[in-house]
Amino acid sequence: MNNRAVLEVIALDAQDAIAARSGGADRLELVTDIAADGLTPSRETFGRIRAAVDIPLRVMLRLADGFLAGDIEELVLAAQGMRAEGADEFVLGFLDAEGNPDLVAVERLVAEIEGCRWTFHRAIDRAADRDALRKRLAELPGLDTYLTAGAPEGVDAGLPVLVAEAEAGRRGAPGYLPQLLVGGGLRLDHLPALRAAGIDAFHIGGAARPGGWEAPVSAEAVRQWRATLDG
Repeated sequence: MNNRAVLEVIALDAQDAIAARSGGADRLELVTDIAADGLTPSRETFGRIRAAVDIPLRVMLRLADGFLAGDIEELVLAAQGMRAEGADEFVLGFLDAEGNPDLVAVERLVAEIEGCRWTFHRAIDRAADRDALRKRLAELPGLDTYLTAGAPEGVDAGLPVLVAEAEAGRRGAPGYLPQLLVGGGLRLDHLPALRAAGIDAFHIGGAARPGGWEAPVSAEAVRQWRATLDG
């Protein structure tokens, strides 16, 4: 049985992708505009990264900062463009103004990427009711992952929630079957408690870039995470 933990790294370009893959990343999340917390990259960027590495790529579907969907038709066009380039895994997630899941936007995009696996991202950390959100999304096809820190403030604040949700997943509670992918202020010193809770997927962005977001992904930084997870 393979107990290897999943390590997902944010990549902005092919250089990032190659470094992350060299360091031992299992999967990449592709975004642009980190100042807006990650938006949909261009088709050209996706194509260059796909040509550079052979690991799974999850492409962000998000056109503006925040968790409101905005123009759904523009989102659909973005999804269609990425599918035409060969993208087959995605990241998305939208809330309405009250913090409830925006099912109109989410269901429209899920229909557009039919057959693809996807992550509901950290919008869950801003939801009015995390449990209700999970249950409302439980039957959507392709949803296999929640990217979450457990709290808007990050893993430090969200650790008890993450541990509880991991336990709910083990019990098979409705809405808790998708994999927990922990990210958002994640540090190496969080890993022992998270691994002890049975969590086996981790997402890093700034932690892969010791020089800051203006610097590229460091293969050595990713390698340190890989070694710690494997150790």
